[in-house]
Amino acid sequence: MSAPRLLIANRGEIAVRIIRACRDLGVSPVAVYSEADRGSLHVRLADHAVAIGPPPARESYLVPEKLIAAARKTGATLVHPGFGFLSENAAFAQAVVDAGLTWVGPRPFSISAMGSKTESRQRMLAAGVPVVPGMTTPAASAAEIAAFGRENGFPLLLKAAAGGGGKGMRVVNAESEVAEAFARTQSEAKSYFADDRVYAELFVEHPRHIEVQILGDATGKVLAIGERECSLQRRHQKVMEECPSAAVSPELRAKMEAVAVAAGKAVDYVSAGTVEFLLAKDGRFFFLEMNTRIQVEHPVTEMVYGVDLVAEMIRIALGQPMSLVEKPALRGHAIECRVYAEDPGRAFAPSPGRITALRWPGGPGIRVDAGLTAGDVVPLDYDPMVAKITAWGVDRDEARRRMLRALAETRIQGIQTSVPFFVSLLHDPRVEKNDISTQFLDTYKYEPPAPEEGLRDLALSAAVLEALEQTKSVRPQTKGAVPAPWRTVRPTHGVR
Repeated sequence: MSAPRLLIANRGEIAVRIIRACRDLGVSPVAVYSEADRGSLHVRLADHAVAIGPPPARESYLVPEKLIAAARKTGATLVHPGFGFLSENAAFAQAVVDAGLTWVGPRPFSISAMGSKTESRQRMLAAGVPVVPGMTTPAASAAEIAAFGRENGFPLLLKAAAGGGGKGMRVVNAESEVAEAFARTQSEAKSYFADDRVYAELFVEHPRHIEVQILGDATGKVLAIGERECSLQRRHQKVMEECPSAAVSPELRAKMEAVAVAAGKAVDYVSAGTVEFLLAKDGRFFFLEMNTRIQVEHPVTEMVYGVDLVAEMIRIALGQPMSLVEKPALRGHAIECRVYAEDPGRAFAPSPGRITALRWPGGPGIRVDAGLTAGDVVPLDYDPMVAKITAWGVDRDEARRRMLRALAETRIQGIQTSVPFFVSLLHDPRVEKNDISTQFLDTYKYEPPAPEEGLRDLALSAAVLEALEQTKSVRPQTKGAVPAPWRTVRPTHGVR
């Protein structure tokens, strides 16, 4: 009997991550790629690969018809959306189901119910979940936002109703700022999500961002698998995460998990998902949103709880109950750093280009989720995250020290990355003491390390050599190395 085929409607490191889960389960992975990703690692690792269009995501990875056609062409019966792109698009999930394929994720109904931030708030209120004071329907005008602020106070946080990933969000400190902020948030929401609806909620100052991992299956079982600390954010985008949160006691963890399970059951949740909360200084916590997909930061939960969340998603999609009888025991602490192709010394300016040399870290407790190897090109067309480095330790201090060791071992040449920023961040006494909030990085100033006196000439020579390397013409592809619009390769791993 041939192995079932799963099409991955995504790219980069999450596509590689899903491919590995497929291998472990005896499922044959199918990749899709834009012209910018023709030679990418996820394409090289998959059993089959299908070209789906030009580099802009709106012409390739965001076109449902092309993704479904790729599944049909290759005989894939399952579709995993990863994160980002169309992962929380209920219409795409429904189109997959209508095409007779299996969606690896929650039901379209659940995505729709929790995808609208305003509708999800209504459902959570009905389920008794604590919610930050906010609007339960999108604002029709800036005047409506201003009226809400006069009644509930400032500052407010304006948010795209269909948003996520830190996009389409803006803090408003006074009524005089409402009109401009409303117009700009509408514009961003339209650009990012093709939906300009905006709502407002009270902005809780200096909270922590805590999220609870849940997993549900078709039997009606919903489990909460611990929480993650996601407070270190830049421009509302998470950069470093931990599991568990050092600010959450066992008693508070039990309360948050119970609320997260209630939230999942309120929408008949199946598959992996995340319920996000704001944790106030006084210990109160409020529902923020629910992400109906696998999260970028899922590796920290996997390392602490010993569960493969992506494999569980595939099993559940195949109609099997989750393999977990109960919540696994918490073991140790894990920290994840998102490595971006950005130059932290130049206000995190994008740094696309070819990776001329690469060395990932290793050793006890280290995991690397990467979507590229030496010689690959980081395009400007997509999110700049190139890898995630996760360190596990018996406690937070050991995890932090191991992460510093891992960052010191990492070498990525040809582009600038956020690795030096994380070294600086992990050495900060406030981070070391866990004295952080979602606003910590708003005032954090990164200072690029000065080269030691004896290394100045060496650093200058290395910079010159790197510049020369980048001016060389792109190496010609080996004949046959570029995949055809649909090519089939012999599996390099045994599949059942």
